[in-house]
Amino acid sequence: MKGTIFAAGISLATLTPLTAQQKPNVVFIVTDDLGYGDLSCYGQEKFQTPNIDRLALDGIRFTHSYSGTTVSAPSRASLMTGLHTGHTPIRGNKEVKPEGQFPLPEGTVTLFHLFKKAGYATGAFGKWGLGQPGSEGDPNRQGVDEFYGYNCQLLAHNYYPDHLWHNQTKIVFPENENGQFGAYSQDLIQAKTLEFIDNHGKDPFFLFVPIVLPHAELVVPEDSIIRNLRGKFDEKPYKGTDSGPAFRKGGYMSQEYPRATHAAMVKRIDAYVGQIIGKLKEKGVYDNTLIIFTSDNGPHREGGADPDFFNSNGVYRGYKRDLYEGGIRVPTIISWHGKIASGKESNFTFAFWDYMPTFAELLKVGSPKDSDGISILPTLLDKGKQKKHDYFYFEFQELGGRQAVIQGDWKLLHLDIRNGGKYELYNLASDPSENHNLIDLYPRKATTLKEIMKKARTDDPNWPLF
Repeated sequence: MKGTIFAAGISLATLTPLTAQQKPNVVFIVTDDLGYGDLSCYGQEKFQTPNIDRLALDGIRFTHSYSGTTVSAPSRASLMTGLHTGHTPIRGNKEVKPEGQFPLPEGTVTLFHLFKKAGYATGAFGKWGLGQPGSEGDPNRQGVDEFYGYNCQLLAHNYYPDHLWHNQTKIVFPENENGQFGAYSQDLIQAKTLEFIDNHGKDPFFLFVPIVLPHAELVVPEDSIIRNLRGKFDEKPYKGTDSGPAFRKGGYMSQEYPRATHAAMVKRIDAYVGQIIGKLKEKGVYDNTLIIFTSDNGPHREGGADPDFFNSNGVYRGYKRDLYEGGIRVPTIISWHGKIASGKESNFTFAFWDYMPTFAELLKVGSPKDSDGISILPTLLDKGKQKKHDYFYFEFQELGGRQAVIQGDWKLLHLDIRNGGKYELYNLASDPSENHNLIDLYPRKATTLKEIMKKARTDDPNWPLF
């Protein structure tokens, strides 16, 4: 049984690093609130994402992959620790004043520790949200050599902030004072991302790129991307927060062109991906780099965002904060030129907590002892026998508390738990959009999944669900 304060389960003393010749670089790109249908290689028809499409053609496009859960912090905690949200030390978005979120506890072993022990340089550039500056969850105390970006995910709602963090140094932007639009945060973060590749082109590196886009506030710099999109969509202007205490402290600014701006934000992500790939090729390391591109949860509906207009969740019901498929099923592309088959589509089912054992196997450092995950390396390299999960578990702390269990084609949802609760049962094979609740027709199946749901989580006083 896992403890309530979890020191994630890899004994670092047992790790044996690879030789220098065996070490592939790893670039892990996680977008923020990008929906399953927001990319043209996943069916987006209103705009194109050519760089990401090319990455998919050079690797595997997964159609049945899950994030950690349906909001940022616990989803990323699941990724970092190899644990689903019944066991992660962070299971919700909990703010810590004056800046930051509930921290990963001291002693947690993250993906960064795994790579550090294997002799890698590690970097994280974007949004953190796993522990306030100077806390035990601070990125520099969780195995990150270099961090640049937002420590606090609340402040990451806004793209013209008064400061970002470079390791322990607070970088202040006077050009953004008094409502000015001087320094666009994600462009600054992208520059540091490319600089990290420049600085470590001869070293094995693990580069974590938690891109802030297309989350929350809808705003982009005035450049050719947005100019080419304005006027292409019928718009519903959004009236937001343009002054007062919430201005650039979590509130969303007004936006006359919200649909064009969302498209521009996704296309900006696409441009960033193209730049990262270009830099890897420039340094001569592209063929020795495993690239993962995914999202932390489904699309949001804040700040004027309109996922229905863009069909951002594809055929799937639900959005961010839902445990329906639209809130947790995410686009995932994994590429490693010459090692992973190109142009392949896979419906193999896996989730964020599977990356920890996958990287452990890749680095030949032993399997995590307490991970909820399985290695997906056999699927990626088409070698060996691929294990499969017996079930997948998700929980969400807000909106009365929510749980979901998926076993095979069956999915059970437990909703509004703290207010009495209700259950819904779906067959994802026959009803991927979760339109037909079968709870009354298949009571025995529901009972089986309820038992799995009950056993899947460990009680934690920091995250009471009932």
